[in-house]
Amino acid sequence: MKTILIIGTYDTKNDELEYIQKVIHSQGAETLAMDVSILGDPKMLTDYSKHEVIEAGGNSIKDAIDADNENKAMQMMAKGCTKLTQDLCANGKFDGVIILGGSMGTDLALDVCSGLPIGIPKYIVSTIAFSPLIPPERLAADTQMILWAGGLYGLNEICKLSLSQAAGAVLGAAKAVDNSKKSKPIVGMTSLGKTALKYMVTLKPALEERGFQVAVFHATGMGGRAFESLASQEKFSCVFDFCTQELGNHIHGSNISAGSDRMTNAGRNGVPQIIAPGCYDLVDIIGWQEIDEKWIDHESHSHNRLITSIVLNEEERKKVARAHTQQLALAESPTAFILPKGGCGEWDREGAPLNNPQGLSAFCDELIKTMPKQIDFHQINGHINDDEFCKLAIKIFDDWCAEGIIKLPN
Repeated sequence: MKTILIIGTYDTKNDELEYIQKVIHSQGAETLAMDVSILGDPKMLTDYSKHEVIEAGGNSIKDAIDADNENKAMQMMAKGCTKLTQDLCANGKFDGVIILGGSMGTDLALDVCSGLPIGIPKYIVSTIAFSPLIPPERLAADTQMILWAGGLYGLNEICKLSLSQAAGAVLGAAKAVDNSKKSKPIVGMTSLGKTALKYMVTLKPALEERGFQVAVFHATGMGGRAFESLASQEKFSCVFDFCTQELGNHIHGSNISAGSDRMTNAGRNGVPQIIAPGCYDLVDIIGWQEIDEKWIDHESHSHNRLITSIVLNEEERKKVARAHTQQLALAESPTAFILPKGGCGEWDREGAPLNNPQGLSAFCDELIKTMPKQIDFHQINGHINDDEFCKLAIKIFDDWCAEGIIKLPN
């Protein structure tokens, strides 16, 4: 019997939340109700009252009302809701969560979902689903959303379509999700498609031969967020973080960002990491939007209608190099860095359309100059897609296994 946690403001959306509850019950599952109202009281008794929720975060309903500011009040509620939901999840009290809201409820829902581990089904029914109002860095990597169409006020046949789909989706996910314990340790790897970065084709089977699973994350913003989230939860035995382009995206203001903590969570949480600056020279931007004036004079590569890659100049590459070494300085786990001085993406090879020897040299020089002393720093003359790179990565990995830094499969 699965249990779904339903979160919403039961003072104003009681009918809609009760409808979700009835749909889930009709499909043979249980529910828990959590009220995140502030001013009003719910029509129905909930399993977790608004007082219990806000007090979990160290505040009271009186504090929220006295703030005389709906933004501050809802942030207090979000803090408590996130903490209480995390505690309930840790104790196995629910199998999935569904949260209903307008912009206020969605703001709270984003915090709650970000606080839950990957693998717990998370569904947000929102009047602003998929809106540009929602910054990518606030989306948990496995959050699902559906537009709450026609549901701003009151229950009707249109909004029932969204509510029933969401109820069925979160329950279906809870029933289908594979929570079996992993049989083999996992190596987390970042990359792009095989056109630009090819090392995963060689490294994945090599690591599998050694008894490890390999999870490759597409480094286009949300992939990096998932990678960092799992690294923070210590889900990896080791990481091969070989496409750090999202870091450059972030510092140069691209919307395709994995957040300011990119390239830090493995190092902060004791996960051994081998890093290389794959595609450091490119900043991805949204291809269907007008290009910002600062990129007008830059070379670009249109990958498809969704993504355009801007080629950075020498000074911009130096900035990316410094960002790498600033993040590396935070590492507390064993960290090796491989610098392929022959290039870090297939498009920048000698003879390739985006080849820029001066830009590559500027990046390498700045990286060498600012590299933290505690990093195990390796330089090769070859390209990141050459066999030499893969052989070195595997050698470092094997040495760490022999030294006991990486735990071997049972």
